[in-house]
Amino acid sequence: MPLTKAKGNMYPWVTHTHAHLGGECPHKCCYCYVDNPRFGRPAKYTGELRLIESEFKVKYGTGRTIFIENCNDLFAKEVPTLFIFRIIEHCFDFPENTYVWQTKNPARYLELGDIFPKKSIFGCTIETNREISSIGMAPSPQERAEAMIKLVNTRKFLTLEPILDFDVDILAGWIADINPEFLNLGADSKGHGLPEPTVEKVHALVAKLAEYGIELREKHNLARLK
Repeated sequence: MPLTKAKGNMYPWVTHTHAHLGGECPHKCCYCYVDNPRFGRPAKYTGELRLIESEFKVKYGTGRTIFIENCNDLFAKEVPTLFIFRIIEHCFDFPENTYVWQTKNPARYLELGDIFPKKSIFGCTIETNREISSIGMAPSPQERAEAMIKLVNTRKFLTLEPILDFDVDILAGWIADINPEFLNLGADSKGHGLPEPTVEKVHALVAKLAEYGIELREKHNLARLK
């Protein structure tokens, strides 16, 4: 498969996406956008985790911002470290791009250390400050926040999507301690019936982010809550 131009509800600052990792994400989040409500899950993302060898032949070129493994979580604990090494090596062949990594297990960023391309930006999804084990099998939001706080001297961002009901002061405090370069904020766009915050809470969080000087990048699907 060739390098894919980012489209749809993707981050507008990402130019392309690429995936080497097949199989079902171990986190099994109930709102996963890979699960198409009409057609189901693509075959590429079913079954056991595996590398798709043909994807290592893709040429990345230069001057792009590439979201790697946008349909899976490369840093889930179940993903073999060798898989991660091979994917990162592919990126090193094209050093003049910016590589976007995103996970719900940022502790693995810390475990892997300084093995990433120089022009990398590290993201983490944190939907709420509350316990959400009933929604999926990823590490808890608190574990994610603690790992992102420890990740220093690098570019990092947060994604709060789908934003779930939260406690303003606690979640805002986590964000301040993580001190991301920017934050993406969006709502559930697929009608999963998730516990969502009130309009007042969303506005209060946005106001806190402004106080902290954190750049907010709202997604269009947030308008439904506001």
